[in-house]
Amino acid sequence: MAGILRPRGHTAKVVPIELFFDLVYVFAVTQLSHLLLNHLGAAGAAQTLLLTLAVWWAWMYATWTTNYLDPDHPAMRSALAAMMLAGLAMAAALPQAFGPRALWFAVAYVVLQVGRSLVAVLAARHEPIGYTFRLILGWHVISAVLWIAGALAGGAGQTALWVAALGVEYAAPWHGYRLPFLPRATTADWAIDGAHMAERCQLFVILALGESILLTGLTLAEGDHLSAATVAAFAVAFLTSVAMWWTYFDRSAEAAAEKVAESDDTGRLGRSAYTYGHIPIVAGIIVAAVGDELAIAHPLGPVTAGTALTVLGGPALFLAGHAVFQRVVSGRMPAGKLVAIAVLAAAAPVVLAAPSLVPPLALAVLAAAVVGGAALWDSSRSARPA
Repeated sequence: MAGILRPRGHTAKVVPIELFFDLVYVFAVTQLSHLLLNHLGAAGAAQTLLLTLAVWWAWMYATWTTNYLDPDHPAMRSALAAMMLAGLAMAAALPQAFGPRALWFAVAYVVLQVGRSLVAVLAARHEPIGYTFRLILGWHVISAVLWIAGALAGGAGQTALWVAALGVEYAAPWHGYRLPFLPRATTADWAIDGAHMAERCQLFVILALGESILLTGLTLAEGDHLSAATVAAFAVAFLTSVAMWWTYFDRSAEAAAEKVAESDDTGRLGRSAYTYGHIPIVAGIIVAAVGDELAIAHPLGPVTAGTALTVLGGPALFLAGHAVFQRVVSGRMPAGKLVAIAVLAAAAPVVLAAPSLVPPLALAVLAAAVVGGAALWDSSRSARPA
């Protein structure tokens, strides 16, 4: 595998095979949205959250891997194609991952994680980063046992073991992938190309927003008749997506990429700002898409708990994630987003107390106005002279 490592010291570009690889995750995000839409209770929300965390983790580790290994190398192209196949199988199993396709999901996920880690270990075996890849492989083997055991157990045992598996995987980077009798890795060992990491996460946000627009468009297209309220709800859903895009991409995305690239510890910022910090951003977009679909389907109907929590909760989660992202990168917590989150949080119990008085369309208008206001606040603050 000579020449498979990406040279350091210059800005790596996202290449077509990485964009092709992401197509699998368009399908995965769609599956997650429909899973939540079809199971709006507490159990369905918890299952969707667990599976969202697994899907994100699989994609994010692939992003870290292509930050170090050249995706245009023939060996990596082959590895990415194999990862796409495993990812497609994983995504196909998502709706029934807590049912008859539990083992299907677990095996596909384990093959994806362990297989990719093994490729990275072999490719970087003579390089300093190879030690970290070996530790990562060890932790993925440990979690693999929990994933497979959970799928075989079923029921409450499945949930408990899968939560434990995710806990193992999500905790590992925080303690440097420490294993018994082996020194831990440090973020100083994970020097990344910050521009590449930022661009990959920006593309995933675009992917999630694109799935949101696709979902709202399909809801409108499949409706029995087009009323003025339905068209209005569709337009408001689109404006909410625009406001989210504006919030993320207006200034903070580029500024964050520059901050990470200039950092003395790019590994730490890559871990905190992107690996963990983008989870609520992406989850918020998925939840908001479900809320948009509910509002378009029943714009003037009574507000259910599921409608209120998705229409208001999705944007709130997105704004909270973006606020944390800005806090990690810039060191300041954006006050405008905190106010916006408080408005959305305060509206939910008021609406649920009188569900017949505020239709879903009105809730969607409120959510769009709040996210749009937060975006404009950020833009105005950034435009002010120092």
